[in-house]
Amino acid sequence: MTADQHQDTDNDPVVLTETRGSTLLVTLNRPRRSNAIDEAMQRSLHDLWATVRLDRSLRCIIVTGAGKAFCAGADVAMLASDERTGGDDATAELAFLPGRQVEIPVIAAVNGVCAGGGLHFVADADITIAAESARFLDPHVSVGQVSALEPLGLRLRMRPDRLARMVLLGRAEVLDAVTAEKAGLVSQVTADGALLDTAFDLAERIAANSPEAVRLSRRVLRRFEQRLLETDEDLGWELIQRHWSHPDATEGPTAFSEKRDPRWADR
Repeated sequence: MTADQHQDTDNDPVVLTETRGSTLLVTLNRPRRSNAIDEAMQRSLHDLWATVRLDRSLRCIIVTGAGKAFCAGADVAMLASDERTGGDDATAELAFLPGRQVEIPVIAAVNGVCAGGGLHFVADADITIAAESARFLDPHVSVGQVSALEPLGLRLRMRPDRLARMVLLGRAEVLDAVTAEKAGLVSQVTADGALLDTAFDLAERIAANSPEAVRLSRRVLRRFEQRLLETDEDLGWELIQRHWSHPDATEGPTAFSEKRDPRWADR
Protein backbone atom coordinates (compact mmCIF):
# COMPACT_ATOMS: atom_id res chain seq x y z
CA MET A 1 0.00 0.00 0.00
CA THR A 2 1.33 3.44 -0.86
CA ALA A 3 0.14 6.94 -0.08
CA ASP A 4 -0.71 9.52 -2.71
CA GLN A 5 2.69 10.74 -3.87
CA HIS A 6 2.50 14.42 -2.99
CA GLN A 7 6.07 15.62 -2.79
CA ASP A 8 8.08 17.54 -0.22
CA THR A 9 10.95 19.82 -1.16
CA ASP A 10 13.23 16.77 -1.03
CA ASN A 11 11.16 15.12 -3.79
CA ASP A 12 10.11 12.52 -1.24
CA PRO A 13 6.48 11.60 -0.45
CA VAL A 14 5.16 13.67 2.45
CA VAL A 15 3.59 10.52 3.88
CA LEU A 16 5.29 7.12 3.97
CA THR A 17 3.52 3.81 4.52
CA GLU A 18 4.75 0.35 5.44
CA THR A 19 2.64 -2.73 6.17
CA ARG A 20 3.96 -5.23 8.70
CA GLY A 21 1.61 -8.16 9.05
CA SER A 22 -1.79 -6.67 9.85
CA THR A 23 -0.41 -3.29 10.98
CA LEU A 24 0.00 -0.20 8.80
CA LEU A 25 2.81 2.14 9.83
CA VAL A 26 2.19 5.70 8.61
CA THR A 27 5.10 8.14 8.86
CA LEU A 28 4.69 11.88 8.47
CA ASN A 29 7.62 12.71 6.21
CA ARG A 30 8.59 16.37 6.10
CA PRO A 31 11.58 16.14 8.46
CA ARG A 32 13.12 19.42 7.24
CA ARG A 33 9.94 21.15 8.43
CA SER A 34 9.58 19.04 11.58
CA ASN A 35 6.75 17.21 9.76
CA ALA A 36 4.60 20.34 9.75
CA ILE A 37 1.17 19.88 8.17
CA ASP A 38 0.61 21.52 4.79
CA GLU A 39 -2.15 21.10 2.22
CA ALA A 40 -0.24 18.37 0.37
CA MET A 41 0.08 16.31 3.55
CA GLN A 42 -3.60 16.79 4.36
CA ARG A 43 -4.62 15.61 0.89
CA SER A 44 -2.24 12.66 1.02
CA LEU A 45 -3.55 11.51 4.39
CA HIS A 46 -7.18 11.97 3.36
CA ASP A 47 -6.61 9.82 0.27
CA LEU A 48 -4.72 7.22 2.29
CA TRP A 49 -7.55 6.66 4.77
CA ALA A 50 -9.99 6.15 1.91
CA THR A 51 -7.77 3.28 0.74
CA VAL A 52 -7.27 1.88 4.24
CA ARG A 53 -11.03 1.64 4.77
CA LEU A 54 -11.20 -0.92 1.96
CA ASP A 55 -8.36 -3.12 3.24
CA ARG A 56 -9.90 -5.82 5.43
CA SER A 57 -6.51 -7.36 6.22
CA LEU A 58 -5.45 -4.48 8.44
CA ARG A 59 -6.09 -4.58 12.18
CA CYS A 60 -4.29 -1.45 13.41
CA ILE A 61 -2.63 1.81 12.28
CA ILE A 62 0.46 3.40 13.84
CA VAL A 63 1.18 7.07 13.14
CA THR A 64 4.66 8.48 13.82
CA GLY A 65 7.03 11.14 12.48
CA ALA A 66 10.22 11.03 10.41
CA GLY A 67 13.41 12.37 11.93
CA LYS A 68 13.56 13.97 15.36
CA ALA A 69 10.06 15.51 15.42
CA PHE A 70 6.61 13.98 15.48
CA CYS A 71 4.68 16.95 14.07
CA ALA A 72 5.25 20.69 14.56
CA GLY A 73 1.65 21.56 13.67
CA ALA A 74 0.44 23.61 10.73
CA ASP A 75 3.12 24.90 8.40
CA VAL A 76 3.80 28.55 9.25
CA ALA A 77 3.76 29.48 5.55
CA MET A 78 0.21 28.19 5.32
CA LEU A 79 -0.82 30.15 8.42
CA ALA A 80 0.63 33.38 7.03
CA SER A 81 -1.13 33.03 3.68
CA ASP A 82 -3.95 35.42 2.77
CA GLU A 83 -5.62 32.61 0.83
CA ARG A 84 -6.25 30.12 3.60
CA THR A 85 -9.13 27.75 3.01
CA GLY A 86 -10.69 25.03 5.08
CA GLY A 87 -13.46 22.51 5.36
CA ASP A 88 -17.11 23.49 5.46
CA ASP A 89 -17.33 22.26 9.05
CA ALA A 90 -15.08 20.71 11.68
CA THR A 91 -15.63 17.18 10.41
CA ALA A 92 -14.50 18.15 6.92
CA GLU A 93 -11.55 20.13 8.27
CA LEU A 94 -10.34 17.14 10.30
CA ALA A 95 -10.74 14.57 7.51
CA PHE A 96 -6.94 14.13 7.35
CA LEU A 97 -7.07 12.30 10.70
CA PRO A 98 -7.50 8.53 10.65
CA GLY A 99 -9.65 7.99 13.74
CA ARG A 100 -12.86 9.24 12.17
CA GLN A 101 -12.21 7.69 8.77
CA VAL A 102 -11.34 4.08 9.63
CA GLU A 103 -12.83 1.36 11.82
CA ILE A 104 -9.60 -0.06 13.23
CA PRO A 105 -7.62 1.20 16.24
CA VAL A 106 -5.08 3.99 15.75
CA ILE A 107 -1.90 4.27 17.82
CA ALA A 108 0.03 7.56 17.86
CA ALA A 109 3.74 6.93 18.52
CA VAL A 110 5.12 10.36 19.41
CA ASN A 111 8.85 10.32 18.72
CA GLY A 112 9.74 13.99 19.32
CA VAL A 113 8.19 17.44 19.39
CA CYS A 114 4.40 17.41 19.08
CA ALA A 115 3.10 20.96 18.77
CA GLY A 116 -0.10 22.74 17.80
CA GLY A 117 -1.85 20.85 15.03
CA GLY A 118 0.31 17.83 15.80
CA LEU A 119 -1.86 17.44 18.90
CA HIS A 120 -4.72 16.53 16.53
CA PHE A 121 -3.09 13.14 16.01
CA VAL A 122 -2.83 12.61 19.77
CA ALA A 123 -6.45 13.61 20.40
CA ASP A 124 -7.60 11.48 17.47
CA ALA A 125 -5.71 8.30 18.39
CA ASP A 126 -7.22 5.47 20.39
CA ILE A 127 -3.88 4.92 22.15
CA THR A 128 -0.97 7.37 22.40
CA ILE A 129 2.52 6.43 23.52
CA ALA A 130 5.59 8.63 23.63
CA ALA A 131 9.36 8.34 23.55
CA GLU A 132 11.30 9.83 26.45
CA SER A 133 12.46 12.67 24.20
CA ALA A 134 8.90 13.66 23.21
CA ARG A 135 7.71 17.16 24.04
CA PHE A 136 4.18 18.56 23.87
CA LEU A 137 3.05 22.17 23.50
CA ASP A 138 0.22 24.22 22.03
CA PRO A 139 1.74 27.45 20.63
CA HIS A 140 -1.40 28.70 18.84
CA VAL A 141 -1.92 31.86 20.90
CA SER A 142 1.80 32.64 20.73
CA VAL A 143 1.55 32.96 16.94
CA GLY A 144 -1.79 34.78 16.91
CA GLN A 145 -4.01 31.75 16.25
CA VAL A 146 -7.10 30.45 18.03
CA SER A 147 -6.63 27.14 19.81
CA ALA A 148 -10.02 25.46 19.55
CA LEU A 149 -10.19 22.03 17.93
CA GLU A 150 -7.21 20.28 19.50
CA PRO A 151 -8.14 21.23 23.11
CA LEU A 152 -11.66 19.86 22.69
CA GLY A 153 -10.40 16.41 21.78
CA LEU A 154 -7.70 16.50 24.43
CA ARG A 155 -10.23 17.58 27.07
CA LEU A 156 -11.59 14.02 27.04
CA ARG A 157 -8.13 12.60 27.66
CA MET A 158 -6.10 14.76 30.01
CA ARG A 159 -6.29 16.81 33.18
CA PRO A 160 -8.19 20.05 32.46
CA ASP A 161 -5.78 22.20 34.48
CA ARG A 162 -2.80 20.98 32.46
CA LEU A 163 -4.72 21.48 29.24
CA ALA A 164 -5.67 25.05 30.19
CA ARG A 165 -2.03 25.85 30.91
CA MET A 166 -1.02 24.54 27.48
CA VAL A 167 -3.73 26.53 25.69
CA LEU A 168 -3.32 29.84 27.54
CA LEU A 169 0.45 29.94 28.06
CA GLY A 170 1.16 28.92 24.49
CA ARG A 171 4.76 28.03 23.77
CA ALA A 172 5.75 28.98 27.33
CA GLU A 173 4.22 25.70 28.56
CA VAL A 174 6.06 22.58 27.38
CA LEU A 175 5.25 19.14 28.75
CA ASP A 176 7.95 16.50 28.73
CA ALA A 177 6.93 12.88 28.19
CA VAL A 178 6.75 11.94 31.86
CA THR A 179 4.64 14.99 32.71
CA ALA A 180 2.40 14.25 29.72
CA GLU A 181 1.85 10.73 31.01
CA LYS A 182 0.95 11.99 34.49
CA ALA A 183 -1.48 14.46 32.89
CA GLY A 184 -3.17 11.67 30.90
CA LEU A 185 -2.01 13.00 27.54
CA VAL A 186 -0.18 9.74 26.79
CA SER A 187 -0.68 6.26 28.22
CA GLN A 188 2.92 5.04 28.17
CA VAL A 189 6.48 6.39 27.91
CA THR A 190 9.23 4.30 26.35
CA ALA A 191 12.94 4.63 25.69
CA ASP A 192 13.55 6.45 22.42
CA GLY A 193 14.82 3.35 20.67
CA ALA A 194 11.91 1.21 21.87
CA LEU A 195 9.03 3.40 20.69
CA LEU A 196 8.09 1.64 17.47
CA ASP A 197 8.72 -1.83 18.90
CA THR A 198 6.30 -0.98 21.71
CA ALA A 199 3.75 0.37 19.24
CA PHE A 200 3.94 -2.78 17.10
CA ASP A 201 3.65 -4.95 20.20
CA LEU A 202 0.44 -3.13 21.15
CA ALA A 203 -0.85 -3.53 17.60
CA GLU A 204 -0.12 -7.27 17.63
CA ARG A 205 -1.99 -7.67 20.92
CA ILE A 206 -4.96 -5.86 19.41
CA ALA A 207 -4.79 -8.05 16.31
CA ALA A 208 -4.92 -11.20 18.45
CA ASN A 209 -8.48 -10.30 19.49
CA SER A 210 -11.70 -10.75 17.53
CA PRO A 211 -11.55 -8.14 14.73
CA GLU A 212 -15.31 -7.64 14.75
CA ALA A 213 -15.49 -7.37 18.53
CA VAL A 214 -12.67 -4.80 18.48
CA ARG A 215 -14.36 -2.83 15.69
CA LEU A 216 -17.73 -2.66 17.45
CA SER A 217 -16.24 -1.96 20.88
CA ARG A 218 -14.21 0.88 19.39
CA ARG A 219 -17.29 2.24 17.61
CA VAL A 220 -19.12 2.61 20.93
CA LEU A 221 -16.27 4.66 22.39
CA ARG A 222 -15.86 6.82 19.26
CA ARG A 223 -19.58 7.53 18.91
CA PHE A 224 -19.80 8.58 22.55
CA GLU A 225 -16.90 10.99 22.14
CA GLN A 226 -18.19 12.41 18.87
CA ARG A 227 -21.63 13.19 20.32
CA LEU A 228 -19.93 15.13 23.12
CA LEU A 229 -17.74 17.09 20.71
CA GLU A 230 -19.63 17.78 17.50
CA THR A 231 -21.46 20.99 18.45
CA ASP A 232 -18.47 22.62 20.13
CA GLU A 233 -16.12 21.52 17.35
CA ASP A 234 -18.22 23.36 14.78
CA LEU A 235 -18.24 26.44 17.00
CA GLY A 236 -14.48 26.18 17.43
CA TRP A 237 -13.94 25.90 13.69
CA GLU A 238 -16.19 28.92 13.12
CA LEU A 239 -14.18 31.00 15.60
CA ILE A 240 -10.89 29.91 14.04
CA GLN A 241 -12.04 31.01 10.59
CA ARG A 242 -13.51 34.26 11.89
CA HIS A 243 -10.22 35.11 13.57
CA TRP A 244 -8.33 34.81 10.27
CA SER A 245 -9.44 38.35 9.40
CA HIS A 246 -7.89 39.73 12.60
CA PRO A 247 -4.42 41.27 12.09
CA ASP A 248 -2.91 39.09 14.83
CA ALA A 249 -3.64 35.98 12.75
CA THR A 250 -1.16 37.19 10.13
CA GLU A 251 1.23 39.06 12.42
CA GLY A 252 1.92 35.99 14.57
CA PRO A 253 3.23 33.68 11.81
CA THR A 254 5.04 36.59 10.12
CA ALA A 255 6.85 37.53 13.32
CA PHE A 256 7.75 33.88 13.90
CA SER A 257 9.20 33.58 10.40
CA GLU A 258 11.14 36.82 10.83
CA LYS A 259 12.37 35.73 14.28
CA ARG A 260 11.09 38.81 16.07
CA ASP A 261 8.55 39.59 18.78
CA PRO A 262 5.01 39.99 17.43
CA ARG A 263 3.30 43.39 17.50
CA TRP A 264 -0.22 42.51 18.60
CA ALA A 265 -3.19 44.67 17.68
CA ASP A 266 -5.18 46.39 20.43
CA ARG A 267 -8.53 44.79 21.24
